[in-house]
Amino acid sequence: MAHDPAAWSRYLDRIEKLKVKNPERRPRFETSSGIVVPPVCPEPESAELGLPGDFPFTRGVQPNMYRGRLWTMRQYAGFGTAEESNRRYRYLLSQGTTGLSVAFDLPTQMGLDSDDPRALGEVGKVGVAIDSLADMGVLFSEIPLDRVSTSMTINAPALILLSMYTAVADAQGVPGDKLNGTIQNDILKEYIARGTFIFPPRPSMRLITDTFAWCASRVPSWNTISISGYHIREAGSTAAQEIAFTLADGIAYVEAALAAGQKLDAFAGRLSFFFNAHNNFFEEIAKYRAARRLWAHIMRDRFGATDARTCMLRFHTQTGGSTLTAQQVDNNVVRVALQALAAVLGGTQSLHTNSRDEALGLPTALAAKIALRTQQIIAYESGVADFVDPLGGSHAVEYLTDALEAQAREYIDRIDELGGMIPAIEQGFPQREIQDAAYRAQLAIEKNDAIVVGVNRFTEDETTTPEVLRVDPALERAQVERTRNWRAARTPDALAHHQRVLTDAARGDTPLGGPIYDAVRAGLTVGEICDALRGVFGRYTEPVFL
Repeated sequence: MAHDPAAWSRYLDRIEKLKVKNPERRPRFETSSGIVVPPVCPEPESAELGLPGDFPFTRGVQPNMYRGRLWTMRQYAGFGTAEESNRRYRYLLSQGTTGLSVAFDLPTQMGLDSDDPRALGEVGKVGVAIDSLADMGVLFSEIPLDRVSTSMTINAPALILLSMYTAVADAQGVPGDKLNGTIQNDILKEYIARGTFIFPPRPSMRLITDTFAWCASRVPSWNTISISGYHIREAGSTAAQEIAFTLADGIAYVEAALAAGQKLDAFAGRLSFFFNAHNNFFEEIAKYRAARRLWAHIMRDRFGATDARTCMLRFHTQTGGSTLTAQQVDNNVVRVALQALAAVLGGTQSLHTNSRDEALGLPTALAAKIALRTQQIIAYESGVADFVDPLGGSHAVEYLTDALEAQAREYIDRIDELGGMIPAIEQGFPQREIQDAAYRAQLAIEKNDAIVVGVNRFTEDETTTPEVLRVDPALERAQVERTRNWRAARTPDALAHHQRVLTDAARGDTPLGGPIYDAVRAGLTVGEICDALRGVFGRYTEPVFL
């Protein structure tokens, strides 16, 4: 029953007159997006709650959510050589992880082979080095690809790495229609927030839509893109900006695929999303609900989608790497648990929990296991997965959902006025908005307006440092030697022939999926394929926006 308006007004007057007794409490209560938090939220008025599994999917994309199937428990991992990473994957699978998530090293992400001079010192450091089909085969040795879901965080060379993965599956005797997983393949957020781009935006969009088409015929159950707000949030955005810029990227990909002649219902059902789980518990839950509802309306009202699956926003979540602190690292276990719980209450389809030591380096095996156990405790002990949308109708959550949706709509309208996301990126609009938000957040910490436990309050003089995973430099030398031996053993004319085929396809309008797959099977490396494309598309140089 709704509050009596007069009683509600008297209550708010009483709240305003009460003194704040704890000095560390903020004089102004608001979320990362600047949404004012009232002491008690009014009864929600939204008419768009609906039922779980029904348009606009505010309450979840499945009618029974986790009562039918738990979210996929992934642990993002990869370091050193393929052998080292394969051991970590098999360890995580033995501990109960239900999906793999591949971290590639920086040279691989930038389309450079391990023996490229520009790769020196970076091989295997922030992920696994993959140069050739042989490396990919070792990476998934003894892992049955028809029984595990794999996510690959790779963007500019995404089609190359996916071709390698499918070729390994072919060698295992696993047909493409039995493969399940996701390729990140989201280049626009690289220009906005992350920086691992190779080619300019417009040819990069062609590579993405060619990936859509290739997957439809070769790996029909594969998620062809993971449209990623995670990195936008890591760069310093607010929750509302994370929603808006991510969905605006999604709009750009849909428009590009339609312009390439693809049918909406043929590709849109395989689009997936990737969000951050940050610290403001209720704002994060509301963020996922607002994003689902907004995307459903975008697909129906802007693009005319009639298939319910086309309107669904399915997403993976990773807990917030930028929230982890090098000080008092055990505090990160608590942060990650709360962030993971928010993702589950918000209805995620897949989840990665960060390890306690990731502010110091790559996670140790023990830290990765604790992060996985966090998900398992939420799933099997907390009881939250027994309810379908347990916070649906919460006054606070619905208030924040409506407010975040309204803010995100305003940003998307502004991007439309600029001509869409690519022109907006070229003009520096999202980049500046994120920079401004990041500056405000950092300033709040430095002024002690925002408390970070162990950093600007409740600090300690720490005399010990936890064990940190360090990549042996010898692994880089071994990887370089393996790549050179791989090249020496292939057919002598393979490089010249397939680079010529790739160059001709890139200059014309031939879809690139087939030529890239053939080049991979013929033994060309990631760097060699990217070199052929660089010769046509050129390299992108990031402008400076102030």
